[in-house]
Amino acid sequence: MSPAAPSVIRIADHVAEALAARTPVVALESTIFTHGLPRPRNIEVALEGEEIIRAAGAVPATIGVHHGTPVVGLSHDEIRELGEDDDADKASIRELSIGAVTKKNAGTTIAATAFLARAAGIDVFATGGLGGVHHGADKTFDESADLIAMSRTSIVLVSSGAKAILDIPATLERFETLSVPVVGYRTNRYPGFYVVDSGYPVAARLDSPEDIATVLTTQRALGVPSGVLVANPVPEAEQLDPSELDGVIEDAWAAAERDGIGGQASTPYLLDFIRRATEGRSLDANVALYRNNIRLACEVAAALVNRSA
Repeated sequence: MSPAAPSVIRIADHVAEALAARTPVVALESTIFTHGLPRPRNIEVALEGEEIIRAAGAVPATIGVHHGTPVVGLSHDEIRELGEDDDADKASIRELSIGAVTKKNAGTTIAATAFLARAAGIDVFATGGLGGVHHGADKTFDESADLIAMSRTSIVLVSSGAKAILDIPATLERFETLSVPVVGYRTNRYPGFYVVDSGYPVAARLDSPEDIATVLTTQRALGVPSGVLVANPVPEAEQLDPSELDGVIEDAWAAAERDGIGGQASTPYLLDFIRRATEGRSLDANVALYRNNIRLACEVAAALVNRSA
């Protein structure tokens, strides 16, 4: 059974109709175009992601906060509005209720997007890279709410690993502690966002969308509340040079410390630094892995629908 969506969430008609008809639906986040990508490419990528989903015979549900209201299935006009709004907030789960007072636009993080997707009854969510444990978290306790959200949200999340600026081994350890299965799609290695291999293994490998669907449905049958994290590497031909990336990340952290950047501002700052330092090649890799994840998410959504037919 899909959870009932609270009345404070607006579910677009095209999403509600698709869910009722058992048509595959794929959720997409909005921080990728409110905070993650430069203009005008941000909106181009957002709309292209939706077109990839439609071409696969599925229905897109881009999720964000429009004038304080969480929306599952933003319209193209709403996507453009959020993507052009210099004052748009970045909303994780804790910020969703605050929007009811501020009435501001906001891009939803992975945590908030997964939460809202499941509230609407959506099973699959595609993103680029997810949040995790930040370097120095043993002192600052700085780790993303994405980790906790995935431990509580029964959804398939397709990503290309945690963002490259994070502490990858600590992030994987936290997922283990939180009982979130991390599975490699046709790989035994955890991807490194811009690169195919982060240098760390995954605990399990799955080789088909049907296998991914089986893991989610089995989790639910067991009563396990967590989602399934699918690690889908960027296509090898479109990855960054791994040795170059290591040096750029080190420089990015030094610049953030120098400029006093912390908290939620860290990720967009560091990713923008990497984009400029690689002359846009990191952005190209980011877009390539995002497209690749959306395609896989469509296949998983179709497999889940077929299982319930």
